[in-house]
Amino acid sequence: MKPASLGPAYRARAVRELADQEFDVLVVGGGVVGAGAALDAVSRGLSVGLVEAADWAAGTSSRSSKLIHGGLRYLEQRDFGLVREALRERALLLTRIAPHLVHPVPFLYPLKHRMWERFYVGAGIGLYDTMGGSGAVPRHRHLSHRRALRMAPALRGDSFVGAIQYFDAQVDDARFTMTLARTAAEYGATVVSRARATGFVREGERVTGARVHDLENDQEITVRAREVINATGVWTDETHRLAGARGDVEVRASKGVHILVPRDRIRLDTGLIMRTEKSVLFVIPWGRHWIIGTTDTAWEQEVDEPAASGADVDYLLEHVNSVLAIPLAHDDIEAVYAGLRPLVSGGSAETTKLSREHTVSRPVPGLTVIAGGKFTTYRVMAEDVVDVAAERLPTNVPASATHRLPLAGAVGYEVLWNDRRRLAARANLHVARIEHLLNRYGSCVDELLELIESDPSLGEPLPAATDYLKAEAVYAVTHEGALHVEDVLRRRLRASMEEWDQGAAAAPEVAALIAPYLGWDAETVKRETEHYLRHVDAEREARRSQDDESAAAALGEAPALFPDRAAS
Repeated sequence: MKPASLGPAYRARAVRELADQEFDVLVVGGGVVGAGAALDAVSRGLSVGLVEAADWAAGTSSRSSKLIHGGLRYLEQRDFGLVREALRERALLLTRIAPHLVHPVPFLYPLKHRMWERFYVGAGIGLYDTMGGSGAVPRHRHLSHRRALRMAPALRGDSFVGAIQYFDAQVDDARFTMTLARTAAEYGATVVSRARATGFVREGERVTGARVHDLENDQEITVRAREVINATGVWTDETHRLAGARGDVEVRASKGVHILVPRDRIRLDTGLIMRTEKSVLFVIPWGRHWIIGTTDTAWEQEVDEPAASGADVDYLLEHVNSVLAIPLAHDDIEAVYAGLRPLVSGGSAETTKLSREHTVSRPVPGLTVIAGGKFTTYRVMAEDVVDVAAERLPTNVPASATHRLPLAGAVGYEVLWNDRRRLAARANLHVARIEHLLNRYGSCVDELLELIESDPSLGEPLPAATDYLKAEAVYAVTHEGALHVEDVLRRRLRASMEEWDQGAAAAPEVAALIAPYLGWDAETVKRETEHYLRHVDAEREARRSQDDESAAAALGEAPALFPDRAAS
């Protein structure tokens, strides 16, 4: 089956289908859980609609630590069930569901105490290796101080006495979420981004659909559905209010901030994990960069656009510098991003103590709500929420099949990887470039190479974001549902977090490239570019603030994409 192309023509058809059809299930929220729920439901033979107010993964699902992991700290908290479940999912993602998008990554755990800590941590990581999906990644190994220092010369020699290396996995979270939505569309789901649910349709007490504002065309449509699933993460309480329902779960937002620095600023041949007074801190390899994070603090401001403050950045620098021989400085930071974790409130004042497990509830008939959880276990969450919604449907609904269902680009990925030199010769590209493309698109790379064959100029790198080809910006629009410059630079190409200028110089280039495919005139190209640049400026201003309130105020100065429509 050929992967669906989520281009402008597809979106136009999908909007008409939303208005004309009654669905078995309507999913509200296009993050990883919502997209996963749409795929789960359609793969059971149900008719499915999926609407997202912004772009796919525009919220929490594009701002994570980019890890697929069981969570060592949950093991220490004796949350064995959560860890086992997450590790099983990690194995499925690595081997069956998305081997093109999820890849093993090594981490070094420095030990600060002799004897007892090696035994204690080693026993825990040994359990971690065997709890779920054994064999999906290499087993851990113990390292002496000398061997660890050879692997991590950036560390201060007096900051540890030895180390243990173990493996987890990483993913481009935004690309993964978009691929979920694309795979759901491939199997027949109707998926539409930039479509905000503004209220729910009711017959008596029962929810029977949603009122949806198509922000691209500034029109209101009514979407009818037998069951509605709310998968809006940190917006869950807001969605409850739209339904006129009092939810039996409360979601609290915890802010996680990450910084990126160039790879040459930290001399490591492995990722790094270290304990802090509250949680753990990761140094994660990411192409030419390191991702360092994360924080875990309560966020009391508006949830639409979490802001990283100077205090957040100082916290991360202080903790990572405590083990580095050559400390990082503010000038080393390429980019900063902030996201909000949706934690199910359990009465704790500290977000670090709230559960990462998920909860499914039905606040009113016809509406099923999924809240909490973590990126790694999205598939289990999706299965659970569809199970509950399906109980109320009049037909017999089969069990979930997503544990056996590869995502778009997975089938044939390994064959193409083995044949990457021939692909490189065919496309007149370096083998390293083909490897980069295969690990982003999998077997869908053929579609990208067809674009280059039809227009060889698209095989050139973007001048201001040379990790990416011009074809990738075009493909983001023609096949992956990008509708705006920010969709391309923030979530398809990730230039916003990988370039020193956050993709500012690439914005006019990208706008000009995608304009013909979106029907933009010169004025629209200018407006799209200016909108992106003003957001970059606002994010920089937020980083100069020392508290959440002033950082949020600074970010709030950036203009809305649809200033006359966003509040509808």
